Parts: sequence; structure tokens; C-alpha cells
Amino acid sequence: MVGSLAAFVSARSASGIVGLASVAACLAVSVATGWTAPLLVVAAAAPCLSAAVASRMGRSAPAYFISGTGFGILAAASAGSSPLGLLPLLLVLLAAEPADALLSNHRRGFLAASVGSMLAFAAVISAALPTDAAASWAAPILILQVAVQAAVSAKLRSQGATVRRPERSSPIEDTVPIAAIGDLVTWHDAFGDVLRASAASGRLLGAAPRALAGGGLLARVHVSDRPIYLKSLSDAANGVEPVRVEFRVHRDRSDEPDQGHASRTSGAVVWVEMRAHPLRRPGHDQAGAAVLAVTRDVSDQRRHAEELETARLEAERANEIKGRFLATVSHELRTPLNAIIGFSELLSADHPFLLTEERRKEYAHIIRGSGHHLLEIVNTLLDMSKIETGNFNFEPEPFGLRELAASTCDLIQLKADEAGVRIERRLDSGLPEIVADRRACRQILINLISNAVKFTPRGGLVTVSLGMADEEVVIGVADTGIGIPETDLPRLGDPFFQSGDVHRRSHEGTGLGLSVVRGLVGLHRGRMSIESGSGAGTTVTVSLPLEAGDDVLPAKPAVVHTLTRLPVRQPERMSA
Repeated sequence: MVGSLAAFVSARSASGIVGLASVAACLAVSVATGWTAPLLVVAAAAPCLSAAVASRMGRSAPAYFISGTGFGILAAASAGSSPLGLLPLLLVLLAAEPADALLSNHRRGFLAASVGSMLAFAAVISAALPTDAAASWAAPILILQVAVQAAVSAKLRSQGATVRRPERSSPIEDTVPIAAIGDLVTWHDAFGDVLRASAASGRLLGAAPRALAGGGLLARVHVSDRPIYLKSLSDAANGVEPVRVEFRVHRDRSDEPDQGHASRTSGAVVWVEMRAHPLRRPGHDQAGAAVLAVTRDVSDQRRHAEELETARLEAERANEIKGRFLATVSHELRTPLNAIIGFSELLSADHPFLLTEERRKEYAHIIRGSGHHLLEIVNTLLDMSKIETGNFNFEPEPFGLRELAASTCDLIQLKADEAGVRIERRLDSGLPEIVADRRACRQILINLISNAVKFTPRGGLVTVSLGMADEEVVIGVADTGIGIPETDLPRLGDPFFQSGDVHRRSHEGTGLGLSVVRGLVGLHRGRMSIESGSGAGTTVTVSLPLEAGDDVLPAKPAVVHTLTRLPVRQPERMSA
């Protein structure tokens, strides 16, 4: 490559722009028939494409192939519309791109340019050569592109002749203890190529300093970060202030020990910070170096920053949960406490003869129900706390899940009858015994079936199913209730979260039912999914392994996978 990657890109960009402008002028004044016009456009644009490939990939061989292909197409098109005496000149121009690669001491580029130009020339020659008026412009366009490219390359080569990697150290190495600096120090020319690198390259990148020379460091920069890397060097070379940038680099795979550094595994991607300083003072550059860059590993710092960000988000989430807890629990406690206090005052009135025996029993029944509701809230909070802190008494044992599901349905049947909701059971009779925590599984079933009955209007249906799939027991609870809006689905299972407007809801509850289910399913290493939609009912599916060992703790709550259900599906379910 001429001088550097930047020199190659500059020369090809100028050549392509001139070529495309010439083609535009050609097509404006000449008539093109057949495939002459697209052929000229593709050939003239080839240098621009090669410049883009070189800039993006940091490799010149593919770029040389593309540029050589464009010259080959133009040479072949010129052969069909030019006199025979011009043929030797066309062959010389055809060899322009391989010759440029040779001058740049780029063997792979020479082979790529030679193959590309010869293949393109042979392909166009073997086809019907264009002979229209537009084709006669091919030779002038080719000559103009080669001339522009040669002129730009020659100018850049003359500028870069003084920035070759020196054999001897410059005064900066005598004044700065480079070997004592743990960070990688590199000198770059005006085009961003590395002229020299310190010995710290082995610790940071697993590569010898000479391996980074030229475009060696660029080749190790992550492909997505190469633009910011090149821009930072360009800004430093053309500015007066240091430039700081963070990007990713690939470590070389080697057999050298990594000294236990977590981010220095062979072949790993390492986050680094580079500070590029412009060199302007005499005696402080290295044989034409324009930029001095100091690069250090910041993987640990970035990991620490990510951990801090995660902790911040967790703290915000905990604060949000606390707010929901206070709002929800205060509402749930106030209602039964008001009932207990009010009816207790009536029973302890000075004129007990004003209350009939039947009314006294009714008030006592209300007080008893309110007390049980308070006890249920406290027990739910205790269960949730035990699950989150890892103190839940998890005792797996073999038992029949079908019998447990049947008894749970019997338990909730009375509540369903009072609400006018029918419970349909589809329990597979051939299920094997499951090794799990019986109390936890019972709580899962109670919470899911109770929720389904609570949010299903009178005359609705709740279906409880039990089956096997992929060596797992699958529990399904489906209802024809009010459903869950799509916007609330992602937050299902969060502690104290309740779908809809909390202040206008017509159902009591703390919003911990699904959260407790998530935690209990997580203890069993199970999976959980919810399919619902506004007005389309809800289906909750829980999959548990056949055997949950004693080593499942500590465990995280199961991830809830959600799927939006369209309202039009509700009639299909009702008719099933």
C-alpha cells in the first residue's frame, strides 16, 4: 500500500471521483447502447469501492483486487473502440495497479490486483465488446484515473518518505523512561500508521512491538471501533490538544502466561483507553512521528463501572418496590382493620340488646374473615422475604402432583362457586411422581388458581391442566377473565405490581401472588410463561423438572416469558 492505509484511501477516492465525473460527462454527450453505461459506471466506481473496503477492513489485498478489476474493465472496453496502435498503452495501463502494489512492497496486493485486472479484462474481451460512442470514452477515463491516482500516490509517497520506522532511538527515548511505563506507548505518522511500539505490547496485546508496525495495531482494533480509532489519531495529528478515546482490541492468541489478569486471556477482546498527544516540539518526535499515543487496559474499570450502574439500577428498583409496598400493603391492611375495629365497637356497645343473635354472628364472622385476610397478607410477606433472602425451607420429597392439584381445586371450589366460576380439571392420570417441595407446589397451585378465579367474571371458566412435556411436568391454569393489557405484561411477577389502575381496582390483593410463584418456580429450576391480552383471558404455564435436588439453593426467581394474546382469540377458547 502506498505510504499507509490513509494514502491508499486518498488516492483511490480521488481516482474514483474523477472517473465517475468523467462517466457522467460521457453519458451526457454520447449515446450508450446495451450494457456500456452500467459497465463504465461500475468500472469508474471501483476505486471508490476499494477505498471503502480498505478503510472498513483495514486490509489492502481485497481493495487492490477491486481496484484492479475496475481498471481491467476499462482496458477491455477501450480495446473494442480504440485503434490497434493504442493496445500497448492499454496493456501498460492495465498493469498500473499491480505496479503500484509492487512499489508499496505489498506482495498480496500485487497478486490480488493482477488477478482482478486480468480476470476482468478476459471476461469483457470474451463478451461482445462495446463499440458505441460511449465506449470510446473508456480509454480517456482509464488514462485520467491512472494519472490522478499516480499523482496523488506520488505526492503522498514523497510526504511519507521521512516517516519510515527508524533503526535508532530518538531523543524522546533518552528523556522518557519508556521501559518503566506499564502502558503501551506507540508513535504514529500523520496517516495513523504505527512507526514504533514499546515492549508493553506483549502484556497488553500478546504481540511483539514489531507486529504492531504499520497497520498491525489497526488490524487488532475491533472492526466497529476502527473509525473512532482513526479519527482520534487524525484529530491529534491535526490539533494541539490531546485526544482521549476508548475502544476494543483483540489480544493475539499465544502460549505466554497472562499473569492471572482476568481481561488478558488469549484471543479475548480487551477494552483500552488511548490518549493521543500531538508532537509539535523539536526533538520530541521520532523521525517524523506526528502523534504519541499511550494506551492502557481499562477492562477492569469498565467492569467496575458496569457493576456500579447495575447496583444503581437495583437500588432504584428496590426504592420503587418499597414505594409500591407501602402503597399496596397500607391499602390492604386498612380495609380489614377498619372492619375489625368497627364491628368490634358495635359488639361492645352499651346496649347489646339492640343487636340480635343473628346480627352478632354476622359481625363475628366478618371480624374472623378480616383477621384471616390479615394473616394471609403477613404469611405472603414472610414467604416472599424468605425466598428473596434464601431462607425458604426447601424440602424436596417424592409425591403425586395430580393428587395435590385435585385437592387444591377442591379447596378453591367453594370460592369459585360463590363467584359463579366453573373450574374444569384436565389432570393426566399417568403422571409419575415428582421430587419437589410439596408445600411450595401447593402454594404455586393455590396462587395461580385463586388469581384465575378472582379475575374471571361470573359465568366464566377456569381450566386447570397437568401433563408431561420434555421430561418436565407442565402445570397450566387458563381462564376466560378480564386479561392483562399488553403494556403490563413485561412487569408481571414483579413484587407488589398489580395490573391496571391500583386506585380503581375492584379486587383485593397485595400483588405478591405471581411474585411468590416466580420465586418458588425458581427454587425448583423451573420455567414460567404467561399468555394474555386485554379482554382475552390469561394462561399461565409452569414447567417443573421431575426431580429437584437439594443443591438448587441459592436460586433466582424464574424468568417470566410473556406472549400477547389478541382479543379475537377469546371466543375460540370459550367455545372449546
